[in-house]
Amino acid sequence: MVVFFLLLFVFHPLQWLGLNVFGYKGHKFTVEVMNFLLVKSLLLLGVPVTVKNNQELPLDTTLVFVSNHQSVFDIPPIIWAFRKYQPKFVSKAELGKGIPSISYNLRHGGAALIDRKDPKQAITALVQFSKRIHKNNWSAVIFPEGTRSRNGKPKSFASSGLKIITKYNKEGYVVPLTINNSWKVFKYGKFPLGMGSPITITTHAPIKISSLPFEELLEQTEAIIKKHVN
Repeated sequence: MVVFFLLLFVFHPLQWLGLNVFGYKGHKFTVEVMNFLLVKSLLLLGVPVTVKNNQELPLDTTLVFVSNHQSVFDIPPIIWAFRKYQPKFVSKAELGKGIPSISYNLRHGGAALIDRKDPKQAITALVQFSKRIHKNNWSAVIFPEGTRSRNGKPKSFASSGLKIITKYNKEGYVVPLTINNSWKVFKYGKFPLGMGSPITITTHAPIKISSLPFEELLEQTEAIIKKHVN
């Protein structure tokens, strides 16, 4: 945890420098390096991270990465492994304040910050986000469970966020991701941290958004992800 928070504190001013001196590309590079180091910091716990991607993912359109959610350590491997697709996250608004590096990146890196207690704000933020990723040819990352699974068992997927994103990116693809074992880092709570359980993220075949009615798209995506949860 010392290493984890040290990285966040060190990269906070580096992100500011990258964005204000070198623009979007400078900020993006700094965030990618930070997340690479956050992934490697897990080796101090004997926890290697493997991203299994045997899929041909298109580069010329928007991808919507849809994943189960087990811990905060789900995020750095996705940012690093899929960096060429420029993934932007759908996140709760509370994370946009008070956390070194993480809050800064969410506010300035193109993420959607939604207030789950304010449906009107959430819908507006998601629509703006959906249009933004379409315009810039970025990709989205969404965890439809809404909150982390504390024991690895997937929760039901909510449809609203994904429905809005796909509505404005019909020419893109949904890419299902299955995350296994990241919940075990916090299986005892914040202390002691769990050790020796390798984290894996598996990429499944992309699904053309326009190829299926939304309800069928959601059902198929959820089934694929949950089928591969250990």
